[in-house]
Amino acid sequence: MQRIILHSDANSFYASVECAEHPGLRGKPVAVCGDPEARHGIVLTKNQNAKAYGIKTGEAIWQAKQKCPNLVVVPPDYPKYVAYSKRMREIYETYTDCVEAFGLDENWLDISHPDMDMRLAEMTANDIRKRIAGELGITVSVGVSFNKVFAKLGSDYKKPDAVTVITEENFRRIVWPLPASDLIYVGPRTARKLMEIGIITIGQLANAETDMLKMKFGVNGMMLKAFALGLDKSRVMKIDEKEIIKSIGNSSTPPHDIETIRDAKCMIYLLSESVAARLRENGFRAKCVSISVRDTGLSVCGCQRTLERPSQLSGEIAEAAFRLFMEKYMDHLPLRSMGVSCARLVSADEPKQMDIFGVSEREIKRENLESAIDSLRTRYGHQVVRRGIVMFDKAFAQINPKEEQTIHPVGFLKDDRVKYAAPKQKE
Repeated sequence: MQRIILHSDANSFYASVECAEHPGLRGKPVAVCGDPEARHGIVLTKNQNAKAYGIKTGEAIWQAKQKCPNLVVVPPDYPKYVAYSKRMREIYETYTDCVEAFGLDENWLDISHPDMDMRLAEMTANDIRKRIAGELGITVSVGVSFNKVFAKLGSDYKKPDAVTVITEENFRRIVWPLPASDLIYVGPRTARKLMEIGIITIGQLANAETDMLKMKFGVNGMMLKAFALGLDKSRVMKIDEKEIIKSIGNSSTPPHDIETIRDAKCMIYLLSESVAARLRENGFRAKCVSISVRDTGLSVCGCQRTLERPSQLSGEIAEAAFRLFMEKYMDHLPLRSMGVSCARLVSADEPKQMDIFGVSEREIKRENLESAIDSLRTRYGHQVVRRGIVMFDKAFAQINPKEEQTIHPVGFLKDDRVKYAAPKQKE
């Protein structure tokens, strides 16, 4: 049976939803932007009319308005976007029980069936596209292929409101001329490293020497080459499968720049408390803590550290994050925003090794204390209990980062045990 995967990607999702909800916006350049009063004033997404002016995601509102003075700026409404995402998924589930989300606006569908071929798959993709346009008033682009990687490339290939079919016969013609950065998991840093060794296109990646890629990128280099060769075998999850949580993290832009070490320590403790609360809420301890910083020029960098013992304690997470800051980023001040994240999660039910010094016993008491604080905050609000460090700045003291919490599921490779064997070199 031929494997047939679809990848459906909503075009300019947030902006499209706003135009669907407010017909008066249709035909106008629209950008969904963060709140400038809270210093989140950047473009989150924009519609096709705004794209025509050269407006880019991530740039400041004032920059966007310089390009397009008549730009309509709309604040984000996340509950509304979640509702639309759910409605899209309900449509997908009428076609298959294998539907896997990749963010709010993207989904893979496995429609493999003994009677299904690429011609029927293209018809199915067009049917989905028309249903979403008719029932929700937004558009999607759909990629049709024999694996998840190329299906995603197909949904990006033609936008908006289009279907692209990538087969085993035509993928070299369609996929290989594309930039290597178009391939999933080739981020800006990896793309730069590939460019340094003369690899610019996906085709060049596919035909690169395996040993060289392994030496430069490790197992990820072999995985990316396998993707470029069309050898991706990762499956689409069934709708009743629970996503595995990979990491829990949070970042926040405070009311004013982080100018001093005390400001940074305050933000780190605020973020660490929210991350620790989510770890406890989801039944995890973390083995790894990472921080990210964004300076006033909007450049982002980050680093991580392994903990001595898995932890869900806000103090231990904050101390590790603050040490990282002092070692790596103290000279980067002032900063516009910061983030704290925990990874390498283990179940909180795993037994703890007790010790003769009573360290484990004290940790258990601190976990019980923080769980009690979680209960108080749930009942009376986040501000009912606050650390002394955050009271030095009234603006920081009002931040409730837990509401902005981010939980990161395994978005693509569901099984860490999957290893990509080195593809054989072409003769």
